[in-house]
Amino acid sequence: MKQRFVVLMLAVLAVGLCVPQAFAQGTTSIKGTCKDMDGKPYADAVVEFNSVDTGRKYTLKTNKKGEYFSLGVAGGAYDVVLKVDGKEVYRLNKVPVSLQSDENVIDIDLKKEQAAGQQQMSAEDKKKLEEQQAKQTKETMTVKSLNDKLAGARAARTAGNFDQAIQTMTEASQIDATRDLVWYELGEAQRGKARATEKTDRAAAKDLYKTAAESYQKAIAIKPQAAYYNNLADVYARGGNVDDAVKAYNQAATLDPPGAAGYQYNIGAVYTNSGRIDDAITAFKATIAADPAKADAYYQMGVNLVGKATTDKNGKVTPVAGTEEAFQKYLELAPTGPNADAAKQMLAYIGSTVEINFGKQKKGAKK
Repeated sequence: MKQRFVVLMLAVLAVGLCVPQAFAQGTTSIKGTCKDMDGKPYADAVVEFNSVDTGRKYTLKTNKKGEYFSLGVAGGAYDVVLKVDGKEVYRLNKVPVSLQSDENVIDIDLKKEQAAGQQQMSAEDKKKLEEQQAKQTKETMTVKSLNDKLAGARAARTAGNFDQAIQTMTEASQIDATRDLVWYELGEAQRGKARATEKTDRAAAKDLYKTAAESYQKAIAIKPQAAYYNNLADVYARGGNVDDAVKAYNQAATLDPPGAAGYQYNIGAVYTNSGRIDDAITAFKATIAADPAKADAYYQMGVNLVGKATTDKNGKVTPVAGTEEAFQKYLELAPTGPNADAAKQMLAYIGSTVEINFGKQKKGAKK
């Protein structure tokens, strides 16, 4: 009997020991509401519950009111992640989900969470946060003001009112002189005025080109860009500063390798306009090497090669090597291009005939 009593007691103890294990396998429900900084619900957002203990994951979706709900959730600690449009916007770590409660309410209210976080901040941290917020507010206002100035200046420049554009961008530079785009746009306005003035007052235009160059240089000092160097080169060239123009175009080509052909072509044009024929030919050859299909480069190279032709006492013109090929190649690439008639005249001048079957393949012999 005594032995039987011991067996019964062990059986009772065994049942008792199994009870906690049965509780551990139970589940509960979770629900909550998700709101943004303005107190508005996060509709169609995703709330992920990731078990810290087991790695199990529950993915829930909010309704139009920002509410989510799920049954059958195992108890334990969870990392809760709120995602909007696939991006994480908030996280709660090690949130307890209790089996002792039929319903675990876990709300995510970003406005309240921020307020709670601020209450826990030290005085120094609060000061830093306030400074950051003030800095961001100032930045937002500055950007808006500058954008308004840019829009106004561009509109004035498009309308040909260069003085107004210059005044507007000068005001923008006084608001914030650390923005490269401010100085670039000021340079654009000054360059526009210089080009408009060039027809009537060359000396005044030259001074304006110099001023525009200074603006472009300030933009480049802040943020070097190919477009800035390209327009700097243009004002240098128009102001008669050929060598600096070439340097600026080469800088643009370094920053923008895909556009190298265009910059080399511009160098060729600068040398052509300044009468430096050999340098121009070299530049147009570099243009063609970068872009063999750039028709105008062949024409301009041909024009410069014509300048090296000789004429005997009978008026016969003897062109240097490559002259005819340059004009013929232009006509092959652009048979109806803007320089087509001029190219034909140049070929006639040097005593060459015009190829008229460009692009046509010879028919093979019939078998």
